[in-house]
Amino acid sequence: MTSVPERAYARILVTVEAGALRIALHNPARKNAIGAVMVSELLWALEDAHATGDVRAIVITGSGDAFCAGGDFAQMSGAETASDALAHKGDYADLLLAMTRATKPIVARVNGAAMGGGLGIVAASHFAIADEAAKLGTPEVDVGLFPMMIMAVLARVVPQRRLLSMMLLGEKMTGRDAAELGLVGKAVAKGELDGEVDRIVAALVTKSPAAIRMGLQAWADQADATLADALPMLRGRLGAILGTDDAREGLTAFLEKRAPRWTGK
Repeated sequence: MTSVPERAYARILVTVEAGALRIALHNPARKNAIGAVMVSELLWALEDAHATGDVRAIVITGSGDAFCAGGDFAQMSGAETASDALAHKGDYADLLLAMTRATKPIVARVNGAAMGGGLGIVAASHFAIADEAAKLGTPEVDVGLFPMMIMAVLARVVPQRRLLSMMLLGEKMTGRDAAELGLVGKAVAKGELDGEVDRIVAALVTKSPAAIRMGLQAWADQADATLADALPMLRGRLGAILGTDDAREGLTAFLEKRAPRWTGK
């Protein structure tokens, strides 16, 4: 049994509970705005989650009543520098790539406002459950900026014309509207948020770790491929997953009408 390393984080809080590594964005004075320090710390936490066998899922949320208010302008202007406690791990583009290529499922628990860079984290997650009253949007254009990097992940979950409208008009929407658009998977009342996130995590930890790992890797790889390249690649991945111990155990358990005993191999 392995455990998640304890690290001297300044902008996130990390706990492990019921098979999930839970990350709370923690910059309360600025509504959890994201900057260089938080990005680097998130990359450290994601790496630790993938290196820890007991961690089967990752939950990202915000401290207090906000998820993430967007980019931290104080850091953009150089007013805050990276912590010396941890080596610099990467920038925001690296974070979005790490999330979309993660081989352990990431659940965004959107407990409040998710703007700009915070919305990018929501879009890059595999699951996103929002408080129906939470505000989500891309307000960058209102301060003379544009949601450059997050458009790449938003374009994977939001229809093109609707996304252009969001970005060009700086639109904001409720969690309920975001669910109707497909930006989040589901919107629930605030009191139901934890229960819905816990339901997803509880279901994930019963699944084959090998199947999820290989499935998410294939999902990420096919997203960047043409159909002509994706189908032969996925045919090969099917053959690979059929050769795993978990696949043999799952098929045997099905025939024997019992619960499978996964090894993750």
